[in-house]
Amino acid sequence: MLFVDEFRNPELIQRAVDEIHALADPKREYRVMEVCGGHTHAIFRFGLKGLLPPNVELIHGPGCPVCVLPMGRIDDGLELAGDPNVIFTAFGDMMRVPGSKGSPLESKARGADVRIVYSPLDALKIAQQNPDRQVVFFAIGFETTAPSTALTLLRARGLSVKNFAVFSNHVTIIPAIRAILESPDMRLDAFIGPGHVSTVIGCRPYEFIVRNYRCPIAVSGFEPLDILQSLVMVLRQLRDGVAKVENQYNRVVPWEGNLAALRAMAEVFEVRPYFEWRGLGFITQSALRIREAFAPWDAEQTMSVPGICVTDPKAAQCGEVLKGVLKPHECKLFGKECTPEHPIGALMVSSEGACAAHFKYAVT
Repeated sequence: MLFVDEFRNPELIQRAVDEIHALADPKREYRVMEVCGGHTHAIFRFGLKGLLPPNVELIHGPGCPVCVLPMGRIDDGLELAGDPNVIFTAFGDMMRVPGSKGSPLESKARGADVRIVYSPLDALKIAQQNPDRQVVFFAIGFETTAPSTALTLLRARGLSVKNFAVFSNHVTIIPAIRAILESPDMRLDAFIGPGHVSTVIGCRPYEFIVRNYRCPIAVSGFEPLDILQSLVMVLRQLRDGVAKVENQYNRVVPWEGNLAALRAMAEVFEVRPYFEWRGLGFITQSALRIREAFAPWDAEQTMSVPGICVTDPKAAQCGEVLKGVLKPHECKLFGKECTPEHPIGALMVSSEGACAAHFKYAVT
């Protein structure tokens, strides 16, 4: 398969592994964070960790938007879903995510009209088919999915669909990386940059990482050879004492990003002053809200959203795992009270979460 087989070629993978071993100085430790949950799963799925020298450690980052969504925002969404006039729509990976009073799937079981959609446009279509009902789309994701929400709102306005609204929970990746770098217990040497987000924002937004923190980064694809080549890139930089942004995923990621997508986002969204991240607390300018020009389609402006705040379970050590201070299995709840079937911590919530990946591939 084009763009898959060549990135799983055993000979090329062995060559990359050999170079990683040659580059890794046995006298020091290397801690490299893969930002994206997709990378975390690929690392576990393909057994890449076992190919690395013992002094090269991969740290799992905050790049799963479902995992970092605070429970209060889920509760807010479920309050909207509880209105008998509302058709509540969301992506499938949101259905089992628990708030403090259950998940969207459990709300559906209790009688709420909760429906899975594969794109925001599906939710808009449901609104057109049900003009007597209010349809709410629970929007979530990084810059990867925000453009599709923006384009849907532009279409809703163009078609004058009045019974459609978006509950925006979109977050942005750069402030989260900055928060990790500013953390006093940050212990990272380099980053493997997120591939999906970078298809939209490009590579330029990462330049502050090398400029201000002298930390190498390589934006990476998701196949085994992609990730290993990205490791080679950052290890070369560390060997040479330089820090720069490199684009390993240049077959997909343009350096300047997707300009049409960025324009659509800029027209529809503005940055929130602050937003809560599950496991990381409040991070300034880290999420997107809908601009006033699109207020008629903003659930937070047209509907009664309670603004529920729920404290994360204190026993779950998600923040320490997100910052690389702890490994997933080092959390005292991991695999005991907290499992994929009964998640307590943020990183066990979604199948893309670091704890869920560790449980699936390293425990079961």
